Amino acid sequence: MNVSDPEAKGDARLSDLAAEMERATGILPSVASVPLSIHTTMRVGGPADLYAPARDVSHLSSLVRFARRHEIPYLVLGRGSDLVVSDAGIRGLVILNRAEGARVEGTRLIAESGLPLASAATMTQEAGLTGLEFGLAVPGSVGGAVWANAGAHGSDIAAVLESATVLRADGTEALEPVSALGLGYRESRFKHSPGDLILGANFNLYPDDPAAIGSRLAEIRAWRREHQPLTRPSAGSIFRNPPGDSAGRLIDACGLRGSRLGGAAISEKHANFIVNMSEATAADVRSLAERARQAVSDEFGIELEYEVQFVGDWSGWSGR
Repeated sequence: MNVSDPEAKGDARLSDLAAEMERATGILPSVASVPLSIHTTMRVGGPADLYAPARDVSHLSSLVRFARRHEIPYLVLGRGSDLVVSDAGIRGLVILNRAEGARVEGTRLIAESGLPLASAATMTQEAGLTGLEFGLAVPGSVGGAVWANAGAHGSDIAAVLESATVLRADGTEALEPVSALGLGYRESRFKHSPGDLILGANFNLYPDDPAAIGSRLAEIRAWRREHQPLTRPSAGSIFRNPPGDSAGRLIDACGLRGSRLGGAAISEKHANFIVNMSEATAADVRSLAERARQAVSDEFGIELEYEVQFVGDWSGWSGR
């Protein structure tokens, strides 16, 4: 059954599919009733056709295998940062990844993909291991951070990642070394091979005094409070920084800092953040982002590339 077919979108057919999923995986998904806005840092987005939480890697693998077997479009959602879900929601299955198991072995952190990277930073600090402090500034999960080679404060995932456990498109699982993951500036091969799913990651860290690590974490917390709009919902940085420049500087130079569209605004604190001021829609966010992107193109001849992902059904959106 393909839930993307028009006749498969009725509640009755979705309910049948949900029952089949429960029989196969032991997990009963919700049908068209969970707004994804509550699971994204931007706080926008309509419901998925089917929504199911994965509490561990076994659940995650089972749900993905079920979706693949039945040719159901699916999205694995971590902490909900770096993406904007359409107001119309997502056709198919959304799997909320709450596989958050983690352990320290010697100087290595072995983490499941749903673990928040900020939690990994504090966990390794308590273990006297340095290298993941920058993760405190990344509002995503381990899986999302590997997928995007997330980075901040002079470091990134590539600097500390040893290997990743991957559920491949052919159904096999493999432990792949970092050299096989194609990591670059906000890049990985997973962005270009969506059939491969990150189940977990192994980080190679270094011993250090927990108090010294704690001081660095405190500095990062203070820097974020000073420079980022943490009191309003956002998806994080909207655009990648172009070579040798800053997307925020370019947007600010176009006079767009503080500009609003509906319930969305370009942050007064950092112009590469769009914030949800009050009941913003996904259309407000995307339209304002496009306005900024066009202004930078007109003024500087630079085509900004999105860092956020626009996911879901955008067929009714035309910009404004």
